[in-house]
Amino acid sequence: MSAKEDLKLFGLFSSPFVHRVIWALKLKGLEFEYIEEDIFNKSDLLLKYNPVHKKVPVLVHGGRPIAESVVILEYIEEMWPGAHPLLPTDPYERAQARFWTKFEEDQTQRLFTFFATTGEEQAKAVKEAREVLSVLEKEGLGGRKYFSGNEVGMVDLEFGWIACLLELFEEVSGVKVMSEPDEDFPRLKAWCQEFKNLKIVKETMPDQEKLLAYFKRRREMFISSKSS
Repeated sequence: MSAKEDLKLFGLFSSPFVHRVIWALKLKGLEFEYIEEDIFNKSDLLLKYNPVHKKVPVLVHGGRPIAESVVILEYIEEMWPGAHPLLPTDPYERAQARFWTKFEEDQTQRLFTFFATTGEEQAKAVKEAREVLSVLEKEGLGGRKYFSGNEVGMVDLEFGWIACLLELFEEVSGVKVMSEPDEDFPRLKAWCQEFKNLKIVKETMPDQEKLLAYFKRRREMFISSKSS
């Protein structure tokens, strides 16, 4: 069942921040118009709706824009709390969910740096990324199916990019962070498989070859900018 709302989402096919908003809208059963942006030639509407950061995602509800993916997820949850809650009702559990959401915000750069570096800098970045993944393995997931328990919630949406894009980042950058050895991160790997198999994920993730080509170009841009 879907709810008809005046919703528009400005996004980019490769952005993990955009995808988490798409997944939240799908979980809530909300219909929306998706508008693909070109980050190198931003539309006037995007600049109008997000004049501060000038980036995606931007959710426009009834003509009013909301920017920043975490803020958008909170807005979606508060606006449509009934269908598939993204946050627990228990205050303590809700605080824990917000803790891990904040953790993702704080640690994303450490998880991503290996993709944009080479040599010794990349080796150091791989080590740091694995340290973050170890925390998620031991403290974040624990023995749960999802970060949020038995059902997908906000924390899972925040970390969903790990399930959907980390392998691509590894392939493009030529290093292994989570994929090998097999005995490392068993809980995270099981969660990744569960998450990727969700209907909302299968239906919305772009073609892998298209993503691979895009991230190859992005890595080349990162590396060339450092060497120039």
